[in-house]
Amino acid sequence: MNKILWNPDKEIMHSSSMMKLGKTFGFVKDDENLDYASLHNWSVNNLDTFWREVWEGNNIIGNFGEVVFSSNEDIRKASFFPGAELNFAENLLVGDENRQAISFHGEGREGFSLTLKQLRENVASLAKWMKKVGVEKGDCIATLLPNCPETIITMLASSSLGAVFTSCSPDFGIEGILDRFGQSKPKILISCDGYGYGGKIFEIKKKTIEVKKSISSINELVFVNYLSKNKEEDSLSWNNILEKNKTKKINFERVPFNSPLYILYSSGTTGKPKCIVHSVGGVLLQHIKEHTYHCDFRKDDRIMYFTTCGWMMWNWMVSALAKEVTLVIYDGSPVEPDMNILFKIADTEKLTFLGVSAKYIDSLAKANVEPKKYFNLSSLRVIASTGSPLGLLGYDWVYSNVKDNVQLSSMSGGTDLVACFVGGNPCLPVFRGEIQCAILGMDTQSWKSQNNDIINEAGELVCVKPFPSMPIEFLNDKDGEKYKKAYFTKYLNVWHHGDFLIKTNRKTFIVEGRSDATLNPGGIRIGTAEIYRHVENHEKVKEALAVGQDWEGDQRIILYLILKEGILLDNELNIEIKSLIRQKASPRHVPSKIFQVDDFPRTRSGKISELAVKDIIHGKEIKNTEALINPEILNNFRDFKDLFEK
Repeated sequence: MNKILWNPDKEIMHSSSMMKLGKTFGFVKDDENLDYASLHNWSVNNLDTFWREVWEGNNIIGNFGEVVFSSNEDIRKASFFPGAELNFAENLLVGDENRQAISFHGEGREGFSLTLKQLRENVASLAKWMKKVGVEKGDCIATLLPNCPETIITMLASSSLGAVFTSCSPDFGIEGILDRFGQSKPKILISCDGYGYGGKIFEIKKKTIEVKKSISSINELVFVNYLSKNKEEDSLSWNNILEKNKTKKINFERVPFNSPLYILYSSGTTGKPKCIVHSVGGVLLQHIKEHTYHCDFRKDDRIMYFTTCGWMMWNWMVSALAKEVTLVIYDGSPVEPDMNILFKIADTEKLTFLGVSAKYIDSLAKANVEPKKYFNLSSLRVIASTGSPLGLLGYDWVYSNVKDNVQLSSMSGGTDLVACFVGGNPCLPVFRGEIQCAILGMDTQSWKSQNNDIINEAGELVCVKPFPSMPIEFLNDKDGEKYKKAYFTKYLNVWHHGDFLIKTNRKTFIVEGRSDATLNPGGIRIGTAEIYRHVENHEKVKEALAVGQDWEGDQRIILYLILKEGILLDNELNIEIKSLIRQKASPRHVPSKIFQVDDFPRTRSGKISELAVKDIIHGKEIKNTEALINPEILNNFRDFKDLFEK
């Protein structure tokens, strides 16, 4: 049995929103211990009562309507709050106007902060300009910005008008950006002159102009002078727009619960990334539920999640404004040139909550970084981890080298639901290597077959009941076929997520990784199609195959190439291919190793079997070799000695 690394502080536990919820509905024994298993069971079997409590108990601003949950035999057609109307930004811009709402730190730019009053005024002014240039409900607004206050302001301004927000990390190449924004068709694009990362400055103005030229829907291109305050401002600079449209008044356009709020992007495994449309009400209620009960955010807490604006954790983080916290945001490298930078900020800002990726924890553990020796982290109650499974050594490092009385809250969910299936709980212990619990309202199970919830062995992560943040739709998805194929083909009328999950007999969870062919280096999901699209356009490449190799507690990308006749993979071509991928896709897409092969394993229908290669390089037996037309080719993939070296 894995040992307990942390037990809840009694004072914090008894004042937590989770404990208060348990008391309200009779799941606290002897006024002392929360029966979380029963509380969770109640939450998934009484969706009407539970989600009503989330709305009313957290003072959601809006018109409630008369119905909380409308069931349907088809899980995709069940609906939450079908008569409700609300505005996302109205629910985030709440509280004492003089409190600090955002504190920014970043590379290549001086830090600064905004009070809620200043944030509201910036949102009001930008929204006024957006309306002036013709933005209406349902229009799309895009940003190509670092994790900075301007990104948050843009999202809040667009959502105040009932518009739809989408974002992409500025380190993506032009084609990666076009694959995303070319589908979502934004009316306005807000970008910047450049950004800092790892001690270097990256200019992106030329790239942004090329993007605008290629997307006809973009009517307005706005630039934030991110790198310098002293640059000459033109008429469509961020500062000029805010100055010329100054106002304090925000007209919050309330929209139906299931109206679009965000467009997020899938990893692009089988082609261009899918454009996943998420709803105003679904995102708000899911995030408020997680922040209130599972993260125990409290008024005036100071929280930071290290993220880019292309990862769903940015959307998750920003919603915490609804809890009247201060968002501390950092844009830059978390490890270069200073591996302690996030803990320096945690100390300076007196963070109560710090969120990072599992890869970040692993990298600090391997480098023997010891933050507790140098920083005062007495305010820090929770360290959260997500993006990929957090291994045993990651748990050990946090409790040995960061803080021994901090709640390590490992979480798992996805872009698909912009929320979590399993996560933390301020009222439960932390067991080494295990996620504390299933999230309230999410009937998360581990299946091998239909209606078969298994214990203590890996199965497929499924959710068997509806939840509010199921996507509204995918863009350009005729008759919803892509949506159905993504989540509802393996099991009848049950959300199938594509992760391997172990549910233990004490109802904790261990996520084992992806059960499909998606790559997941550093916790960032990457589609193989995005790599193939660029590599296979190279004049010397005939065909490409990318797989993920489990390596030192993480995953790295291995790329196999079939080259054109007479071509050999030498060091020069190796560097050239990696550079191409870096420029056309992003640095995260660059493979750790590239190998040349004569052919790939193929099914009898001619499809390349990525999973067969993945199994081979992990030493697993391929049982169904008769499904392959050329099973003998698998031996070639075993013979690369470099495959098992750094």
